[in-house]
Amino acid sequence: MARTTYQELLDAGVHFGHLTRKWDPKMAKYIFMERNGIHIIDLNKTLAKLEEAASAIKQIVKSGRKVLFVATKKQAKDIVADQAKAVNMPFVTERWLGGMLTNFATVRKSIKKMSNIDKMTKDGTYDVLSKKEKLMIQRERVKLETLLGGIADLNRLPAALFIIDVKKEHIAVSEALKLNIPTFAMVDTNSDPTNIDFPIPSNDDATKSITLITNVIKQAIIEGLEERKRDKEEEAEKEAAAAKAKADSGEEEATEAAAPKRERKVEATEAKDGE
Repeated sequence: MARTTYQELLDAGVHFGHLTRKWDPKMAKYIFMERNGIHIIDLNKTLAKLEEAASAIKQIVKSGRKVLFVATKKQAKDIVADQAKAVNMPFVTERWLGGMLTNFATVRKSIKKMSNIDKMTKDGTYDVLSKKEKLMIQRERVKLETLLGGIADLNRLPAALFIIDVKKEHIAVSEALKLNIPTFAMVDTNSDPTNIDFPIPSNDDATKSITLITNVIKQAIIEGLEERKRDKEEEAEKEAAAAKAKADSGEEEATEAAAPKRERKVEATEAKDGE
């Protein structure tokens, strides 16, 4: 079953690219035609690439790993944050900090600092501070939450990145490339798709287009999570059945081992009676 249709892509304006003078020649194979000075994306190729990307993301999530959503452009950040939260995935929607992946250990220290501030407010340490100190801590907490709130639960490097606008998020693409982290991205006609593992040729400026593509990725993640849950349940049932079979087998062995002892006891009783 297809996750979306050609008509849905058309209705969302996924086919509208950039002005022809702003194009990247490496996107030529995904361009259908030029109309009124604007490149039109081939939606048949978009559909195929989107299905390929969704299937790959589903397998990543099924294996129990995380996909980091990245979108800092104004028209995409709220959409992406909502979709990522819906499937409990990490996201970056404010500003990509240089070294967020390549210097992940330092980023984790900042996240730990944020959790330490939260502990201070709970254990009473915060209450004994001066008004000025409280204000400074509050400001720092807000800043950390804005920049790192979306990745607060990310304890290790993500297994993949899903990016809106690879031209704007070129630092994220570069870091993922260095660390061999697979990238999935909406790639418009003004961008270079060659550094992206799973490029999805699409309009990365219109909110309808971003919503549709991101929703398809979200649905693929949901499918992966559900399959992982089913697999775990089946595995648990198999383990329980195996444990039960082992227990039953142990009881049978104990019964068989006890049988000769009962026979010998009976024989001994009969012999005593005979005397």
